[in-house]
Amino acid sequence: MSDLPIVPTARYGVLDQEVAADDVSLAAERLRRQGYCVFDGGFSSAELRDISEAFERVQAAYVAAHGNQRLAAIDELNTIRALLLHGEAWFVRLASWPRLLSLIGQLIAGRFMLNQQNGVINPPGQRYNQGAWHRDLPYQHFVTSRPLAVNALFCLDSFRQDNGATFVVPGSHLQEAFPSESFLASEAVQVIAPAGSFLVLDAMTFHCGGVNRSERPRRAVNHVYSIPHIRQQIGLSVGLAGASGLTAEQRTLFGLGTEEPRTVAEYLERRSIR
Repeated sequence: MSDLPIVPTARYGVLDQEVAADDVSLAAERLRRQGYCVFDGGFSSAELRDISEAFERVQAAYVAAHGNQRLAAIDELNTIRALLLHGEAWFVRLASWPRLLSLIGQLIAGRFMLNQQNGVINPPGQRYNQGAWHRDLPYQHFVTSRPLAVNALFCLDSFRQDNGATFVVPGSHLQEAFPSESFLASEAVQVIAPAGSFLVLDAMTFHCGGVNRSERPRRAVNHVYSIPHIRQQIGLSVGLAGASGLTAEQRTLFGLGTEEPRTVAEYLERRSIR
């Protein structure tokens, strides 16, 4: 016998209704209404193992290249910037994962681009720079009827209460101001999600990482997809300019060939070949 309540389906006075034809459109509806959803990525256990190993290799090389002390001094020790620029093919694949892009395409009308892809590590027993409430378009207090940007946090490890799963404020993408302390205490939700899923949020949804009380780091890969008018966090076109094997769709997604014109002549030339 299920403990779930039986939800009435009869209605009257309804002139318009959402249609969720599959799990992708249902996830899109959840995000539009709540500001977030958990979305199954469809990864196999072997694929998750490969991504985990690639993450560990990039993390070790990144710390070696930039220095543990330097990264710690600027509060960057638990972040790996622009994972797909570090030579591991899995992060190009992850950023352009077709199942994820099918969801993003239902949320952002028209063309969208990858604004950023960063590795995020929530270390056990320590504070980290994602442990404070924020939006992924920070310092902004406007809201829009449709997302300008969507972030997709890939759960490389399972998100659990004990390892500091992300907290969200449902519906905060529709409100300009950060909520009161009292509202936050009663309404914030900690999102539990299995490894291999994406925690997808409207970028204006307030969220933060929790305290990791487990014995192992909780790792994730954060993607932000935005309308093309928003500048990338790190310009990807230079790092990927010589990359072989990118599809036309990936080149557009990563911003190759869409950099702003440097002169009026260059702008007019681009207009002429559209």
